[in-house]
Amino acid sequence: MSNEQSKVDKIFKSMADFSELVMLQHSLFSLPFIFIAMIVASWQLSGSGWFGWRLFFLGLVAAVAARNFAMGVNRYLDRDVDRLNPRTKGRPSVDGRVSGGQMLGFVLINALLFVTVAYEINSLAFALAIPILLVLGAYTFFKRFSAAAHLILGVSLGLAPIAGVVAVLNEVTLWSVTLATGVMFWVAGFDLLYSLQDMEFDKQHGLHSIPSRFGAAKTLWIASLFHALTILFWAGFVAIAGMGVWAWIAVCASAAMLAYEHYLVRKDFTQIDKAFFTVNGYLGFLFIFFVILDVAG
Repeated sequence: MSNEQSKVDKIFKSMADFSELVMLQHSLFSLPFIFIAMIVASWQLSGSGWFGWRLFFLGLVAAVAARNFAMGVNRYLDRDVDRLNPRTKGRPSVDGRVSGGQMLGFVLINALLFVTVAYEINSLAFALAIPILLVLGAYTFFKRFSAAAHLILGVSLGLAPIAGVVAVLNEVTLWSVTLATGVMFWVAGFDLLYSLQDMEFDKQHGLHSIPSRFGAAKTLWIASLFHALTILFWAGFVAIAGMGVWAWIAVCASAAMLAYEHYLVRKDFTQIDKAFFTVNGYLGFLFIFFVILDVAG
């Protein structure tokens, strides 16, 4: 193998390690909702849901950079507990594939990229960039002392539609706050279900979570409540934004998918990964599909 080929292989391996570090494929959860907000904002502004390639590219880069920043902070600060957890001890941040210095560099690069993109979007986006990064980095700290960490994670992803409407309208609208609140409860709810896997570990190591504090049965009930609130707030978003029948179908389809998610988890805790990754991954894309149909009609 030539030196050039060896260098290329090393670069691709490093890229794969960083992708695994931040679980890049999970950007699927937040990406649809930033673009839903941008589509609806553009539709209200000009009668068209298309906001242009420039904002599409900037929104995409901002969303990925923000998530990379948040996950990089989480992985860096969680190395001590991830090393002890059988479920996470194989992460690149723990097994040596990505060093602490590399993670810090990754966090800094993505923070700078996010702020730069925000500056390119508009003045309000730039003013909100640092506060957003502070919120995104807060989740890891919260779970060290508060079971409310699930909601902080929800707030982090709930910022996506706020960012989307700011990018297009240079303001925060009531419907975007309602959409974002629904996202917050959606994420907090499925994070509760996912956290059931670490309930005993969290108890043993003094980490704060709703499952470790209240047990599995109450956690399932709280997650159900959060997802009921999700549907309520998304229905409010559709009503306040003045959207049509396809958007209401999106809300109904989301309710059915969340009900199926809870069915899977209640039936068998070994289905948590399927419920977390598959159902929630499809939900966002189904929602944006129906929103596009609605504004195009």
